[in-house]
Amino acid sequence: MFETFLTEVLKLAPRQMWGVEQIPVYLGEIFTSFSLEKIIASFLAVIELFGLVIFDTPTTPRGSELDLTGYSLVFEDEFNGNELNTDVWEYRGSGPRRGGFNAESQVKVDNGKMIMTGEYLTDGAYGEGWYTGMIKLKERYCKGYFEIRCIVNEEPGFWSAYWIQADSPYTASVSKGGVGGAEIDIMESMNSSENYNAVIQTIHCAGVDGVQEGFQSERLGAFYGDDIYNKYNTYGLEWTDEEYIFYINGVETRRSTFGNGVSEVMEDVIVSLEIPGESELEGLDKETYNAEYIVDYVRIYQK
Repeated sequence: MFETFLTEVLKLAPRQMWGVEQIPVYLGEIFTSFSLEKIIASFLAVIELFGLVIFDTPTTPRGSELDLTGYSLVFEDEFNGNELNTDVWEYRGSGPRRGGFNAESQVKVDNGKMIMTGEYLTDGAYGEGWYTGMIKLKERYCKGYFEIRCIVNEEPGFWSAYWIQADSPYTASVSKGGVGGAEIDIMESMNSSENYNAVIQTIHCAGVDGVQEGFQSERLGAFYGDDIYNKYNTYGLEWTDEEYIFYINGVETRRSTFGNGVSEVMEDVIVSLEIPGESELEGLDKETYNAEYIVDYVRIYQK
């Protein structure tokens, strides 16, 4: 009855319901702990969780620490050299996208980092307009631990992303509720004032519980990093046989079994500086706007 009241009357999203479940855990620690440090940490957690429940605000990762026991490194690119390694990467979606274009020109490798740039070009490869970059690994993967170390762009408008996508994850007959493929957004930095210094983690698929119209999503929440616009942070996903487990800086944020089961198919691993639609781009200064997404490495581990 209480859960029905929260979801149907107060219209709390699943991430907010998760917050409701977590509050008693930290309240218990406040009243049972003999450590002042732990009491203070738990008190701060309760404040954040109430913010999540009432205002849908970000929270700090407080879950288990990442344990890669049993995993081996199967892919790593530290972006050494002076150009993208096209033996392992390919440019994705070059051409029109939303209010602008994806182009190879917006992806650079320099001094041990890969830099994607969002800007307005008068002489771009597809004509005058807004430009950004997107790449994906040529090899596809099914399950494992996927991690990026990066500095995301702070400028509102474009947003940095690290994600995994199957073929046709928005088609119910293919996705089958995620078992036949999903889109897993390991990290999107949406730059809005309410999510400042935080990234969003989401799962998308179609055909959940047999629904054939449209696609379904579970936004797991927005989670704080450590000065993400100026410092390198790591963002990871452990994709197991049973669930998806998300991490920031090696600390679990959320885990989910959303859909009819985890994806069982090979999927693309994608790094992108996403471009918004035309209406959002209208407010950006064509002369001065410059968004940079700086990537230190991409790593993949499997059992």
